[in-house]
Amino acid sequence: MTGAWSPQLYEGQHSFVWKYGADLLPLLDAKPGERIIDLGCGTGNLTAQIAESGAEVLGIDRSPEMIGQARQNFPKLRFLLADATSFEAAEPVDAVFSNAALHWVTNAEGAVRCIARALRPGGRFVAEFGGKRNVQRVLEGVIQASAERGFEARSPWYFPSLGEYAALLEQHGFEVRYGSHFDRLTPLEEGERSLRDWIEMFGGTLLADVPPAEREAMAERTAEIVRPKLYRDGRWNIDYVRLRIAAVRQA
Repeated sequence: MTGAWSPQLYEGQHSFVWKYGADLLPLLDAKPGERIIDLGCGTGNLTAQIAESGAEVLGIDRSPEMIGQARQNFPKLRFLLADATSFEAAEPVDAVFSNAALHWVTNAEGAVRCIARALRPGGRFVAEFGGKRNVQRVLEGVIQASAERGFEARSPWYFPSLGEYAALLEQHGFEVRYGSHFDRLTPLEEGERSLRDWIEMFGGTLLADVPPAEREAMAERTAEIVRPKLYRDGRWNIDYVRLRIAAVRQA
């Protein structure tokens, strides 16, 4: 992702991202004394919850803004500014955990290779991120609104199917133990601006070719297009589709 993240927006209007991720922690099943990497840790909230198990956790993120906020939030924990396709573990770890991050990594094979290299034989990989059809209606609305004004919007994300991602893991020495691809329509905070705030937070690269002066109008037009499908009972909803997976690195 290019551009700067806003930790304030992430922890405020969009805290649902890491709050939903807490449901993934039982699948990780962290144990005292284990070494675990939280890949794409954001502002560190799930990193801290993993640490409560007694595990030794390292949070990794490529955003300086997110890492800076994580260090302020949890000064006793370790955080590292690094990329999912090039990070290195000082010694093999017991598990790599990732929530709502890997759909930003278009070099998916590079990330899987890096994760496999970080894990000990028998180590666990547990992740949730955007799957096939994720935010499809919002994306279609943005693309249409852009085209109407003479601009081209392109998805910056990687949204694989379960079969596609499982095959990629198997190619790099993983055995997939669990997989789920499911819809999760997610309500935003009340208010007309919430969809535009979501686009500002997560769609910056989607509108990279649109001049800043045009973006507010683009967001308003997008809201008009998607309102019949995504506005319900006075609230905007995002058509999230998630991919959840657990795998073990083979010897």
